[in-house]
Amino acid sequence: MEKISGAEAVIKCLFNENVDLIFGYPGGAIMPIYDAMYDYQKDIKHILTRHEQGAIHAAQGYARATGKVGVCFATSGPGATNLITGIADAQIDSTPLVCITGQVHSHLLGTDAFQETDVVGISMPVTKWNFQVTSASEIPEALAKAFYIAKSGRPGPVLIDITKDAQFDTIDFKYRPINVIKSYISKPVLAIENVKKAADLINKAKRPFVLFGQGVILGQAEQEFKAFIEKTGIPSAWTIMGLSALETNHYLNVGMLGMHGNYAPNVLTNQCDVLIAIGMRFDDRVTGNLNSYAKQAQVIHLDIDPAEIDKNVKTDVAIVADCKESLQALLKYVNQNEHKDWLQQFYDLKEKEIEKVIKNETSPETGIMTMGEVIHQLNKITKGEAIVVSDVGQHQMIACRYAEFTQSKSNITSGGLGTMGFCLPAAIGAKMGKEDRTVVAVIGDGGFQMTIQELGTIFQTKVNIKILVLNNEFLGMVRQWQELFFDKRYSSTEMINPDFQTIAKGFGIESKKITLREDLPNALKEMIEHEGSYLLEVMVGKENNVFPMVPTGASVSDIRLE
Repeated sequence: MEKISGAEAVIKCLFNENVDLIFGYPGGAIMPIYDAMYDYQKDIKHILTRHEQGAIHAAQGYARATGKVGVCFATSGPGATNLITGIADAQIDSTPLVCITGQVHSHLLGTDAFQETDVVGISMPVTKWNFQVTSASEIPEALAKAFYIAKSGRPGPVLIDITKDAQFDTIDFKYRPINVIKSYISKPVLAIENVKKAADLINKAKRPFVLFGQGVILGQAEQEFKAFIEKTGIPSAWTIMGLSALETNHYLNVGMLGMHGNYAPNVLTNQCDVLIAIGMRFDDRVTGNLNSYAKQAQVIHLDIDPAEIDKNVKTDVAIVADCKESLQALLKYVNQNEHKDWLQQFYDLKEKEIEKVIKNETSPETGIMTMGEVIHQLNKITKGEAIVVSDVGQHQMIACRYAEFTQSKSNITSGGLGTMGFCLPAAIGAKMGKEDRTVVAVIGDGGFQMTIQELGTIFQTKVNIKILVLNNEFLGMVRQWQELFFDKRYSSTEMINPDFQTIAKGFGIESKKITLREDLPNALKEMIEHEGSYLLEVMVGKENNVFPMVPTGASVSDIRLE
């Protein structure tokens, strides 16, 4: 053992957990930790973002692209509270994070000291676990628990708040990684009798349908999932968080679920006889009106989190286990099968959607450019090999609907919380985690301006990301709802935007703005091939809408094509 400060103990704990990258912003209450980190710059790289929200979203992007635990630092008070949005986002999207915040001296707790905020109390509802350290001796165990809890079971964010005196005090340092915590069951025991019941339903089904979510990716079960659907011949549709777990062009991949998902999977949800949900949580954006959702079907639900079983949709057979383990078990009991006629129904309805929506959205011959054709052209250049990070709004739905992927962990977006401003810093984190891959940030003009200061992080780090701003001069998704449901009363949704090229130039980023369709292919090619970061602004239709659409409160089978 060696005697070191609590601050240095924090850094050595991170080193022992193989952390190689931290995103953060310094301040008074976390200054000792930053001082300790000065001597470890060769071992752990720190990225100075321009805002704490940028730090946590970057850590999310890193975690989502790599499958590792993302780490971020912030000081007390406003620094810590600026992390809360990202923590809530990570909690609902099951992203493993360890957030370390500085805190005032322990003798000042509860006195309303300068920059004192009860971040443990504030973050409790949106963390998987949090803990306040008031003694240096608590640091090694607290951080060992933090990493284990963040990455085990259903992943999520953990926050460790460390008082300033705990950072200054010294301890005899010894680090022991934790692999078990009493009363915390990270991995439920697979009930093989439920696997057999599920297999029996699947084998007897005439019109089975698989819904898959991010649990397939988090469980590293992509191969098992693919083997399962190919053996059973079951059509499979994805949530936006499950996108890229299965390659886009797979013959059993029938598209996107939910409010702006594809026509066939929404309509046929209410015609299947067995519904198999794998690593997804039946979010309201997927189910629409629960009173009319898949009432004809027997439901099988595979999820690692028992809290998700029967939460929204009543389950006939629940398999509560690690997704990889449960799919491996199912494979042994399901029969080799094909459902050609049933699959053809998905193909037939897709043709209807192509004719009514997709053709006009991705390959228009006249009129103003559409978001869909931009993504369609992007696919031709990236060939489905890029990581696409999207923000929140119309462009997000379009990117998820039309972006093509050939490998997992390639779609990064804010799903459950729908956090505008997520994209730009998350793209930075994703690229830093996966330097060998092209990272494209697809972002609207509204969300871009929420964290536009992170262009400064790009400028300082020279990270190479491609920023594709789809500019419709509106808060597009809100405007669409105002058009359809509020008699076109466009209240506070029109955007008067700055000159993004001038801003990009100030940060040393090459940029271009295009308004003409004929310029699109070359402009996208130039963006992708450019050495270093690049911003391409594409002016798209101001009042284009995203269809199909399931109106709020409607059944998924009432999805509208126009």
